[in-house]
Amino acid sequence: MTVGAVAVLAIVLAWPVPRLLPRLHALRHVPGPALLLWQSVSLAAVIAGLAAAPLAMLDRARDTTAVPDPTDHLGTLVLGLSVTGVMVVRLLLEAHRVGTDLRRTRRQHRELVDLLGDDGPADRPADVRVLPHPTPTAYCVPGRQHRVVITDSTMQSLPSGQLDAVLAHERAHLRYRHDLVLEFFTVLHHAVPPWLRSPGGLREVTLLIEVLADHTALRTAPPRELGRALVALAEGTHPEATLGAHGSALTRLQLLQQRRHRPGLVALVVGASVVVLLLPLVLVALVLLGV
Repeated sequence: MTVGAVAVLAIVLAWPVPRLLPRLHALRHVPGPALLLWQSVSLAAVIAGLAAAPLAMLDRARDTTAVPDPTDHLGTLVLGLSVTGVMVVRLLLEAHRVGTDLRRTRRQHRELVDLLGDDGPADRPADVRVLPHPTPTAYCVPGRQHRVVITDSTMQSLPSGQLDAVLAHERAHLRYRHDLVLEFFTVLHHAVPPWLRSPGGLREVTLLIEVLADHTALRTAPPRELGRALVALAEGTHPEATLGAHGSALTRLQLLQQRRHRPGLVALVVGASVVVLLLPLVLVALVLLGV
């Protein structure tokens, strides 16, 4: 029965839950804990999915609550571990593919903006590049040799306070390595079969990352300045594999307007994250103990 619970948990966390969480709009008000919950759900689904087959083979081979001698059940052991091995290899290959593609794309784009862009104003950090373009746009290229990219129309259309808010948003992406968070979810999204994928879930995680960067930017800029900057950048786009200050502008403006401390919601979401992550570990322990 417990082995079946592990398998059911893996399916529930991998399919209906990622489709349910984007509907819980309250989570957008606490983007940090919300991202923690998303990570807990994803890791718990992986743990349960990887453990299900070996635990099923163990339960099949066991006559008592004691763990059977592996040498007496080599065929069963190999079968269970083979299923898990295929899943692990798929995850590793997808992580390698996604990571390699992202880093190559970012390197190529960084070289391009270094070639075509101008250095930012003298009072700005040296990693800022200014590109000629009529549309106000701002984004960052993550990595060891990161870049913050803005267009000349951004500098012309945004007052100093709004420009500071935009740059603070981009530096939040770089400082807290939001690109790695998004890469983690992208790998899991592509590693599972197509019928299990949740594009809405990936979009929601992307939105939460942007809202989290907005919250960091508010430490150095008032909400009005950041809100006006979001409106000014609403029509901009950013290249693949980069992170931008625009996108979902209306939703983010509404969240800025409704922003306040929500300690109860934070505690609830963090508590749920811990419970979700511990659940597959507890079930696995119960199976191993023969309960």
